Amino acid sequence: MKKLILATLFLTVIACQKKDQTEKPAVVTDEHTFSKPELAVVKHLDLDIKVDFNTQTISGKASWLIDNISKGNEIIFDENTLNITKVTLGDEEKETKFELGAAVEFHGKPLRITIEPNTTKVNIYYSTSKDAVALQWLTPAQTADKKKPFLFSQGESIWSRTWIPCQDSPGIRFTYNAKVTVPKDLLAVMSAVNPQKKNDTGVYTFKQDKAIPSYLMAIAVGDIEFQSIDNRTGVYAEPSMLKKSAWEFAELGKMVVAAEKLYGPYRWGRYDVLVLPPSFPYGGMENPNLTFLTPGVITGDRSLTSLLAHELGHSWSGNLVTNATWDDIWLNEGFTTYVEHRIGEAIFGKKEAEMQDVLTRKDLDDNIAEYGATNPDTRLKVSLTNRNPDDGISQIPYVKGYNFLKVIEAAVGREKFDPFIKNYFDAHAFQSITTEDFVKYLNDNLIKGDKALADKIKLDDWIYKPGIPSNITAVSSEDFTAIDNIQKNWRTTGVKGLSKKIKSTTEKQHFIDYLPADITSEEMTAIDNEFSFTKNGNFVIKRQWFAQAILHQYKPAYSAIEQFMIATSRTGSLMTLYKELVKTPEGKTWAKQIFDKAKSGYHATTVQAVEGLLK
Repeated sequence: MKKLILATLFLTVIACQKKDQTEKPAVVTDEHTFSKPELAVVKHLDLDIKVDFNTQTISGKASWLIDNISKGNEIIFDENTLNITKVTLGDEEKETKFELGAAVEFHGKPLRITIEPNTTKVNIYYSTSKDAVALQWLTPAQTADKKKPFLFSQGESIWSRTWIPCQDSPGIRFTYNAKVTVPKDLLAVMSAVNPQKKNDTGVYTFKQDKAIPSYLMAIAVGDIEFQSIDNRTGVYAEPSMLKKSAWEFAELGKMVVAAEKLYGPYRWGRYDVLVLPPSFPYGGMENPNLTFLTPGVITGDRSLTSLLAHELGHSWSGNLVTNATWDDIWLNEGFTTYVEHRIGEAIFGKKEAEMQDVLTRKDLDDNIAEYGATNPDTRLKVSLTNRNPDDGISQIPYVKGYNFLKVIEAAVGREKFDPFIKNYFDAHAFQSITTEDFVKYLNDNLIKGDKALADKIKLDDWIYKPGIPSNITAVSSEDFTAIDNIQKNWRTTGVKGLSKKIKSTTEKQHFIDYLPADITSEEMTAIDNEFSFTKNGNFVIKRQWFAQAILHQYKPAYSAIEQFMIATSRTGSLMTLYKELVKTPEGKTWAKQIFDKAKSGYHATTVQAVEGLLK
């Protein structure tokens, strides 16, 4: 991994949480922001911007309402590749001095602005550059309909500072209003209350009255239309994708209701999804009010809609209760993976939940094996000092965090654990907290000094030590056991008819994952003829099948593999295949050839990840 050029960021963020009146507020170190919010902190943003597809820039004014806590003469913002043209103070727009500090790799530069002790408003005039990591500008050819250009943002983890000057830490929350001017034939949407149809002016206004961290600032502009699912859920997509997307997500409203029954009211008003073009680098991004989603989930059979349960789950764990620093990302992703599984169980049933548990355990085992059991990055509480915080967005916080919460659930039972989680969300609603805050809450409200229970949970082993603790819960699935028995016999009995026994995406994934290590090309061909994995598999099935095809040099799939890797920019899935390719000299040569063809359509963070691997 790349190292930071400078390693001098030891800055603080005041954790936004309720404390006893006699207790001093906790101070949290966030080394990935230049801002010093204990001295002066932002509270609200009024954003007035214009989106220009000709120059591929956003320009305008970010007006920040601030709290000058120290009554000092400076406030510090984060910026990265922005062009700052002018800064003024107050409604009277009194011009003031500003300067940019030294650049730090990944982090950009500190924007130091001179203020007065009584300053409450700072106006920053700026424009973005073509190097803005957060912004993906697409030509018409890169969209589904291939008629009009498209723009979308991706702020997590520290990339919002490349399109808005901000105090870019998950521990700093603010509300916002925005006025966005776009070409008249396009629609703009944001992580806020959104319009549902185009107007004839190209000017759209937005309001987010819930305090969010900067990484959840999001914008998309394109030839987008809307279709409702029920009174509070709906889908945005390009015209050719709209009806298919709305059909695919028909159970979205049911998912919201299922989540509410478990964890309390959905607090964000509407829950809509936006289906993006293929260059989106993730399966989904939980932007408040409007989840950004990969088109890979649109299969025509609703086989991958469980991904929505994860993004919906973030409405409680991540958006409502947020990790205060990127070292604490498991609080977002581990909790959300747990919530996702519980929503999935409520919607799809116990058997599907058991299968998902087995798949999640395999993900954990595979990731620990890849990292090494003693690697500190396999802890839940990681250290990203002097590193790109995107390095923390691995599968470890998702799957190890989930299994840790399963251990607690098993130790106390759901009748205690469900109310505990609900109360945890309520107690920390619209706050950013650390792992240590969670540990204290767990000890105070669940363990309560019970040494036997604490020994059963082994909290320190899970959070602060690498590898997999000894008390991990057992997982099993009768459906998968049946498939395991098929695996033992199909070489003798043949593969004909297996597709009638192994039907769901989950079942097929398990079958593919445990194909024999010495499988032959002829056997791969027979399986492919039976299941049509190469041609007709959905996104997940193709990813898993193609990994096996690369491993076993199944050449009939090579053309489809290349097309798949060029057509998507989902970083995690692509890295699965690139990592398999680079294991052989021939594969690494092929990987470089694919990357050369594909990188113009990849998101900047995907390019960064693949380049690091190929080097």
